[in-house]
Amino acid sequence: MGTALVYHEDMTAARLLWDDPECKIECPERLTTALERLQQQGLEQRCLRLAAREASEAELGLVHSPEYVALLRGTQALGTRELQALSKQYDAVYLHPSTFHCARLAAGAALQLVDAVLTGAVRNGLALASWTPQPEGYCQRILRVQQRSHSSQTRPAAAQVAQGIQYIFEDDPSVLYFSWHRYEHGHFWPHLRESDADAVGRGRGLGFTVNLPWNQVGMGNADYVAAFLHVLLPLAFEFNPELVLVSAGFDSAIGDPEGQMLATPECFAHLTQLLQVLAGGRVCAILEGGYHLESLSQSVCMTVRALLGDPALPLSGPMEPHGSALESLQRVRAAQAPHWVSLQQQGAAPVLSPGTPCPEGRPSPLPPGEPEFKAAVTQAADALSVLLEQLHLHPTPPVRVAAALTVPDAGRALPPGVLCEEGSLPREEAQAWARPREALAQDEALAALGKVLYLLDRILDGQVSSGMAATPAPAAAATLDVAVRYGLSHGAQRLLCVAVGQLDRPPALTDDGRSLWLNIGGKEASAPSMFHVSVPLPVTTGGFLSCALALVLPLAYSFQPDLVLVALGLAHGLRDPQAALLAALLRGPAGGRVLALVDEESTPQLATVLASVLNGEAPPSLGPFSMATPEDTQALMYLRPRLEPRWKMLQRLLECCDLAA
Repeated sequence: MGTALVYHEDMTAARLLWDDPECKIECPERLTTALERLQQQGLEQRCLRLAAREASEAELGLVHSPEYVALLRGTQALGTRELQALSKQYDAVYLHPSTFHCARLAAGAALQLVDAVLTGAVRNGLALASWTPQPEGYCQRILRVQQRSHSSQTRPAAAQVAQGIQYIFEDDPSVLYFSWHRYEHGHFWPHLRESDADAVGRGRGLGFTVNLPWNQVGMGNADYVAAFLHVLLPLAFEFNPELVLVSAGFDSAIGDPEGQMLATPECFAHLTQLLQVLAGGRVCAILEGGYHLESLSQSVCMTVRALLGDPALPLSGPMEPHGSALESLQRVRAAQAPHWVSLQQQGAAPVLSPGTPCPEGRPSPLPPGEPEFKAAVTQAADALSVLLEQLHLHPTPPVRVAAALTVPDAGRALPPGVLCEEGSLPREEAQAWARPREALAQDEALAALGKVLYLLDRILDGQVSSGMAATPAPAAAATLDVAVRYGLSHGAQRLLCVAVGQLDRPPALTDDGRSLWLNIGGKEASAPSMFHVSVPLPVTTGGFLSCALALVLPLAYSFQPDLVLVALGLAHGLRDPQAALLAALLRGPAGGRVLALVDEESTPQLATVLASVLNGEAPPSLGPFSMATPEDTQALMYLRPRLEPRWKMLQRLLECCDLAA
C-alpha cells in the first residue's frame, strides 16, 4: 500500500474579486505552490495521484442544513457586487461563482481519501483541498462530511480539526476530537469560550473533545511535541482509534501571519510520524490553513515525506517548552483527567481545576505589531534556509532499512523494501574492535560483530537510514559495548542507547554529554547521573505507554541524538508490538538513524516487525488498554524531578507557579 495525493485543478478557480485585506491571504496560490514544491522534491511522483470528485449534495447534507447548501448553490449565478454584498453578511468570508464547485471538490477530496484508506487501497494520504466558506468565518471548512458512513467499522480520532467539527461531534464518543489553536485567554478571534481547555464535550461525549489553547504567540517545536507526548498520544492510545483524520492546518508554521507561531516545517514530519503509530497507520490529512506560502509548501512536503515513510529531519532549535505552553498543557490535563485513566495514572502534581483563570501577573500578550511580524517573517526565511540546507546535507539515504542477520535464509522473512545486508568489516578490523572482550572471541560472535559494525558504518555515512542486526545471546552485551565505542569514534556526536532487559551499561559510556544510557528493565528506578537512567520494565500496556511517552521520548527529544542504539537483551520481556512501538517512536528524535540489536534466538516475527517499523510501517496494535501499576507510576514519579532540571521536555508543570492554588 502507498500514499495517496488527492487534488483537482478546479479548486484554484475561486479567488477574491475585490479588495479585502482580511480575506486576501486565502488565495489559490496556497494550493499551486504546495503542489509545485511536491513536484520539485519528487514527492508527487511517489504518491498515488487521485483526482478529487465533487461531494454530492446528500453528502453535504450529513452535516450542513439544506438552507446553507442552497445558499452556496445560489452563488453560482451571482455577479461580483452581489457576491460582495452577501460576503459582508459573514465574518471574513469571500464568495466567488466557483465557490460551490470548489467546496464540493474539497469535501469530495476528503471523502475520496478516507474511502481509499478504509478500503485498503492506500495506507494513508493527503488531500490538497481548497478553502471552503462557512458563515462563522474563513477557518471553517466542509470537512469529514461522510465520516458516519464508516461509523460501524471505525473509531476515528480527529486531530487539529476546525471548530465546526467540535460542534458536530461534541456529544459523540466514537470521535476523539483534539484541537490546538491560538486563543490568548479568549482575546484572539473568534473569541469563543468553547475553545478553552475546560470545553470537554457534553453528554455521552464528555472527555472526547480536547481543546489545547495557546495563550501566547511564538509557540515552537518543543511546545508542539510536548502537546503530543503529554496530552494527545496518551489519550489516543487509550481511545485506540481505527482511523486518524488530520485537518492539516499550517497556521502553526513559522512566519504565518495568522498563527504567528514558530513551528518549523520539519516539526510537521515528526508530528505526522507520531500519529502514524496509531490506527495501523491509517492517517488521512486534509490541507487547511497556512498563509506563508514558502513555509506552507515546505511543511506540506515534510508531511508527505512522513506519510511516505521517509525519516524526519532532526528538529531544530532548543527543545524546551515555553512556560505558557506548560500551563496550557496542565490545564488540559486537569480538565480531561476525570475522563481518562491515562491522565490519572501518570502521577501529575496537583492539577488546576477546569475553568480556573490564569494566575494573576500573567497578562495575555497583545498580538505582535508590524515590526514584530516583520521580524517573524525574517526568522521564517532563516529557518527555511536552514531546512533547505539540511535537505542538501542530509538527503534521503539510498537504503531506508538494512538488516544484518546471522541465521541462514532469515532474509527471506524480511518485508519488501528491506535490504538483507551481506557486507562485513574485514576480520582483522573486527578483531581489533573486539579486544579484550572474551565473549567476542568465538568465530560466530566475531562474524556477527563484523556485520553489526559494517551496518553501523553504513548508517553513519548516510548510505542507510536505519538498521537491524542479530547477535548471539552470549555476546549481546559485548557487541553493544563495541557498537557504542565504534559509533562515538566514527561520527556520532550524541548517542542515545536504549537497552531493554538485563544489560549493563557499557564502559564506553561516560557522563561527558555525548551519550545517554537508558535501561528499561532495571531492578529499580535510578538516575546515578543525568546521562545514566534506569527504570523497571512496566508490566501493563498503560505502564509501557507511560514509560515511552512520559520518559523515553521526552529524554530522547531533549537530548537530540544523531544516533540511537536500541538493544533488546536476552529475555528482555517486551512483546513484539511493544518492541515495534519503541523502535517506531525512536525514529523521530535521531532523524531516522536507529540501529536495533536483537538476540538471534528471538522469534523471526520480532525481526520482521522491527524491520517493518524502521521502514516506516505502523507497529501492530498493543491491544486493550490496561492502567499502569502503582509501582510503575511511582518509578516515573521518582525519576521526573531528578531529571527535569537537565531534560526540559520532561516538564509538564510551571515550576514558578503553584497551579493548585
